[in-house]
Amino acid sequence: MRRLANPNDIEQVHAIYVHKTVVPFLIYDSLQLDDFHTVYEGMLKRGTFFIYEVDGQVAGFYEASRYYGRAQHVAYLGSLAVDPDLHGSSAAQEMIKDAIANSQASGVKRVELFVEVDNPRAIRFYEKLGFEIEGTLRKFVKRANEENYTDEFVMGLLLE
Repeated sequence: MRRLANPNDIEQVHAIYVHKTVVPFLIYDSLQLDDFHTVYEGMLKRGTFFIYEVDGQVAGFYEASRYYGRAQHVAYLGSLAVDPDLHGSSAAQEMIKDAIANSQASGVKRVELFVEVDNPRAIRFYEKLGFEIEGTLRKFVKRANEENYTDEFVMGLLLE
């Protein structure tokens, strides 16, 4: 079940966000809970941060936002993560399919996301859902404690 995130979700979201298998592929490096409050408050303010629940527990989360003007038919999915305990289950697939269906119901014709080139598991996952690699953002992210920058792929899915 999808719902907007609320302040009470912060501890569960933080636990997933900072997990060692998740945090390398999200926009912020690992943060202590106190420091994460500022990031989380920003996510809540935008009103585009969703929680995906399974059996009443936070199974994952994502941001879904629309572009403006001539690109208002495009939705961007970001800050995507699923509880590592649920990796390999259908939770991630159900969450993304729900995000896509919700976007399409609101008039979206294209969904896009970014994925690090060194995350083959995520790339395969998105390709199975119909996303295609459309380009490369060179030296797009720099992780803490890594010397080099990492490229990201732009992946898109056309709806219709």
